[in-house]
Amino acid sequence: MTFLPETRCTEASQAAFAVLPEPRVRLTAQRSTRRLQLNPKYGSGPREVEVSYLWCGAAGAPTVIVQGGISADRDVTALDGDAAPGWWQALVGSGAAVDLERWRVLAIDWLTPDRLGAGSVSSEDQADALAALLGALGIAQVHAFIGSSYGAMVALAFAARHPRSVERLLLLAGAHRPHPLSTAQRSVQRGIVRLGQASGRADEALALARQLAITTYRGSAEFGRRFAGGPEWREERFHFPVEDYLAHQGRRFVERFDADRFLALSESIDLHDVQPERIPTPTTLIGFPSDRLVPLADLCELQRRLHGPATLEVVESPYGHDAFLKEPEQLAPLLREALA
Repeated sequence: MTFLPETRCTEASQAAFAVLPEPRVRLTAQRSTRRLQLNPKYGSGPREVEVSYLWCGAAGAPTVIVQGGISADRDVTALDGDAAPGWWQALVGSGAAVDLERWRVLAIDWLTPDRLGAGSVSSEDQADALAALLGALGIAQVHAFIGSSYGAMVALAFAARHPRSVERLLLLAGAHRPHPLSTAQRSVQRGIVRLGQASGRADEALALARQLAITTYRGSAEFGRRFAGGPEWREERFHFPVEDYLAHQGRRFVERFDADRFLALSESIDLHDVQPERIPTPTTLIGFPSDRLVPLADLCELQRRLHGPATLEVVESPYGHDAFLKEPEQLAPLLREALA
């Protein structure tokens, strides 16, 4: 792996691909940071902001933006076989549904208020950061914006604010506004974290908030199948089968996230509000009946109100909102068709 000092551009060597199928074209990866001029929605005026990004795939291929939920980062995929897999590795790679031999994928780390110098961060701020990054990289228009969860919200904000910069949208488990019940659930999570910060137990509170969030991400059928057993007496109390799983999820989240970042991005979801009538971009929506955070009814409303042509694909899954992470075999043909 070689590094170019100015842009930290990396190229996977032949050795790095030893455990991967031989690509038909040469793949490159640029993992870097750019200083961009932005005007934050909740800020006091224009400012320079550092935006960290990954741009990888076949050199010269059309670019596709891929953004995930609030816990996702720029590492959508990894070209180096020795590196940790990206958060969507099963769907983004050489020969995958989002084929890096055909497309060049661009993703950013989500901005937070401390980066923006603002009180809060909006989906519009994230969209503007991506648009400014396209300009800095010399990309006039991306072939598609694929957004999942919060990423779908940012994709809608992007298409509303920069319609000439994107040819098509592919949105999974995300809508033009948050559902009020989902906002209520996130509000409780944020309250837990703030209480933990005030009492000096921020990490414990963040872990507990994540545990509560997991119960909203997954479907009832999955929990019923996996955790239907009886309790076990341990450490002077009864432990229910689901508790160890939730505790593990909370610990893992605290290892890679912090309380302020969680509060900002969770709030950003609930601040999101885009008028679909402003969006002329052809759109493919993908929804999951078991998703309790983004009900199918909201996606039906979004499809009906979008100014441009829109289709809605319904994928059955027991995994609820997390189905966009857990159903690569069902999603792959839909992604390929939408990108074709």
